[in-house]
Amino acid sequence: MMLRTDAIDLAILDRLQIDGRIANIDLADAVGLSPSACLRRLRALEETGMIAGYRAELDRERLGLDLTIFVELKVERHSQETQRRVEKALTAIPAVVACHVVSGTADFMIEVAAPSLAAYERILIDQVLVIPRIVDARSTFAIRTIKTRGPFPLGHLA
Repeated sequence: MMLRTDAIDLAILDRLQIDGRIANIDLADAVGLSPSACLRRLRALEETGMIAGYRAELDRERLGLDLTIFVELKVERHSQETQRRVEKALTAIPAVVACHVVSGTADFMIEVAAPSLAAYERILIDQVLVIPRIVDARSTFAIRTIKTRGPFPLGHLA
């Protein structure tokens, strides 16, 4: 469900996507509000769920997670129960950093961060392919990452 926003809310969201640790006084200045009014709006955006949380963005390469793999997974016997179980199993694997239900030839698309090809092989064989109902996996390796995430485009909310 999309919530109603105005230009100031969008400016707050845009700024927070660039710097989630910005001080409220600086955020207020950037969007043209008093600090107290800005904080009220920020809290409202958090309460409505438009701001889902805050976290640090880590550098994969410096953490030794140089290998990014996109894996298409196919499941047999589609049902809500199968989907729930596969989703639960995939999200429990620490190396799975993103998971999507997709259309097309695959049912799920996961993104795996691994330190090496050997480590990825262990993740695939020991953690992914042992999930009941997964019948096929096709891996695509990223050669170089240009952009990893966001900021999200917010123009459609204006």
